[in-house]
Amino acid sequence: MNGIDSSDSKGDNAEEKNSEGASQRVQILQSSRNEGVGDKEDEPPGEIVIIDVNATELDLNFSRIRELTAAELEKLNCLQHLYLRWNLIKKIENLQTLVTLRELELYGNQITAIEGLESLVNLEILDLSFNRIREIVGLEKLPKLEKLFLSTNKISKIENLNHLSKLKLLELGNNKIRTIENLEGLEELESLFLGKNRITKIDNISSLKNLRQLSIQCNRITKIENLNDLFDLEELYLSENGIVVIEGLEDNLKLNTIDLAVNKIEKIGNLSHLVELTEFW
Repeated sequence: MNGIDSSDSKGDNAEEKNSEGASQRVQILQSSRNEGVGDKEDEPPGEIVIIDVNATELDLNFSRIRELTAAELEKLNCLQHLYLRWNLIKKIENLQTLVTLRELELYGNQITAIEGLESLVNLEILDLSFNRIREIVGLEKLPKLEKLFLSTNKISKIENLNHLSKLKLLELGNNKIRTIENLEGLEELESLFLGKNRITKIDNISSLKNLRQLSIQCNRITKIENLNDLFDLEELYLSENGIVVIEGLEDNLKLNTIDLAVNKIEKIGNLSHLVELTEFW
C-alpha cells in the first residue's frame, strides 16, 4: 500500500451519490451530456435549463458546461448540493444567490482562480481538485467550511486558511508545495493530505491537536519528526520518501496504521510501544 488519496475514494462515492440524488430530486435539460468528451472544444456546450426550482441537489457532471449562467442558477432558492465535475468551466461566477448551498464540486474543470464564493456562507464542502489554480485565496467568507479539496492544481504555498476554524479535512495532494506552513487556526482539522508534493521536512503542525490522519507520501522527507504534539494521530502515511530510520513516534500512542513502504529503512524498530498498531507497511 502506497498511502491513500482522499480525492479518489471520495470520487467513487460522490459519483454514485450524485447520480442517485439527481434522479430523485432534479430534472434538467442539456443539449449535450456525453461522459468522456469534456475536453473536446469543437463539440457544442451543454445548456442548463432548470425544471424543478425546488431542487436541493443538482448533478451536472460531464455536461460540457462552459459557464455558470445567473439566469438559471438564481431560480434555485433551495439548492444545497451542486455537482459540476468534468466540465469546461474556466471561472467561478454567478453563484451569489445560492446562499443555501452546502456542497460545491467543481472537480476537473479549467479554473485558474478561487473567486466568486463570497455569498456561500453555508458552504461545508468545496472540491476544486484537478484544475489550474495557483493560489489559495477567496475563502474568507466561508465560515462553515469543513472539507476543502484542492488536489492536482499548481499551488506552491499553503496560505490564507487560518480563518477556517471548522475545517476538518484539507486535501492538497499533487501540487508544488515545498513547505508545510500557515496551518495555525485549524484547530478542528482531523485529516491532512499532502502527498505528491516537494516537501522536505515535517514541520509546523504542532497546532493541529485534533489531527487523526496525516498523509505526506511521495515527497522528499528524510526524517520522521515534529509529531510529538499530535497525541490523537491514528493514521500516518509516509511511503515513497527518503526515510532511513523509524523514530519520533514516542508520543503517538493512538497510531493504528503506519505506511512507510518504499523508503530507505533497513531495520524495523521503535514500534513496540504502539499497542494500537494493527496495519504496518
